[in-house]
Amino acid sequence: MREILREIGMIARAFDSISNIEFKELELTKGQYLYLVRICEHPGIIQEKLAEMIKVDRTTAARAIAKLELQGFIEKRSDPDNRKIKKLYPTAKGEEAYPFLKRESDYSDQSALAGLSGEEIETLHKLLNRVRRNVEQDWEYVKKGNKRSY
Repeated sequence: MREILREIGMIARAFDSISNIEFKELELTKGQYLYLVRICEHPGIIQEKLAEMIKVDRTTAARAIAKLELQGFIEKRSDPDNRKIKKLYPTAKGEEAYPFLKRESDYSDQSALAGLSGEEIETLHKLLNRVRRNVEQDWEYVKKGNKRSY
């Protein structure tokens, strides 16, 4: 079983490395593009939901969001009903970068899935979704300060 997770990790790291290199011209590094894409796809998302979606802790998300805001890719706006809630929105600069990020993502999908039939892609998607849901249970458990029993 370990080999499967190693393969998934290698794939994720390879694409993350490729993206970090290709997005340097936008001055997006260290996975910032993940945050920007999700904010563009979910304008008005709150920081906590975004962190949960990407599967990072709140501190990591806060740093990336602060940098994106400083760089002018996103902005925080107060919720009209509750001023304490800050919602995240792409700026014009962020919206301008999004199509490039989306094209790269689509290309990476095509590249990674080359040679697989439609049925194989669907099966892979279903299986990876199941794996993700299993991992999310542990992630939630550990995130709350618990330790897994090995």
